Amino acid sequence: MERPAWAPPGIDISVPSVSRIYDYYLGGSHNFEVDREAARKAMEFIPGLPKIMQANRAVMRRAVRYALAEGVTQFLDIGSGIPTFGNVHEVAQQTDPEARVVYVDHDPVAVAHSRAVLQGNDRTRIVAADLRKPQEILDSPEVAELLDMDRPVALLLVAVLHFLEDADEPYEAVARLRDALAPGSLLVLTHASYEGVPVPQEQAGGTVGVYREIRNPLVMRSREEIARFFDGFEMVEPGLVAPPRWRPENSPEQEDPYAFSGFAGVGRKG
Repeated sequence: MERPAWAPPGIDISVPSVSRIYDYYLGGSHNFEVDREAARKAMEFIPGLPKIMQANRAVMRRAVRYALAEGVTQFLDIGSGIPTFGNVHEVAQQTDPEARVVYVDHDPVAVAHSRAVLQGNDRTRIVAADLRKPQEILDSPEVAELLDMDRPVALLLVAVLHFLEDADEPYEAVARLRDALAPGSLLVLTHASYEGVPVPQEQAGGTVGVYREIRNPLVMRSREEIARFFDGFEMVEPGLVAPPRWRPENSPEQEDPYAFSGFAGVGRKG
């Protein structure tokens, strides 16, 4: 297998990556055939996976604009993935050029491309770290340099927590991050669920099986289980809802049925 010029040295291009699979769903070009093969297998069971990812990105952009309208100009995006059009810093700094953004990802391709895209932007950083180790994120030089943790921060956990199994202690990780945030901070979260997926659960389970095969388990939590991540936060209206129903800019009825898969919500720390 020929290594593309953009692939960072040292990464195994024969092993699929959830970041690169996500990039493929969004129409990106920074993925390998092994990623595309896994994505196509997953789409055999849930054909609308690209629509689901697009809905997640769209609610993220709306939540960033909401945060700015609420006076929150600092963003910590964990599990940020490979940069695509309409990233957090593009949305935020278009409204407020002084907005500060720290991206966090553990995929070397995502980190390398983020560094390339962000070169020359002194109000944006990328951290190579894992959500499973929240203290490493909080202690990183990039966070210390760019974010004032005594002021409100918007913590973005978009389409990432469903890749943490219960054994990874995801609730504890979110709680540790929450405790480090100043009052008035926001938690922006989206999460996969069988609820809302317009195919039978047994069929959707085939997609879960594909992710398990590539050793990146996809955990489909219930609405109640997802709501637990907001412990210590007060939910912002309209609460925990399907992505197109979170403060839509257009009629949700115009959305593709697959866009209603899973949940999105924003909470404010009191």
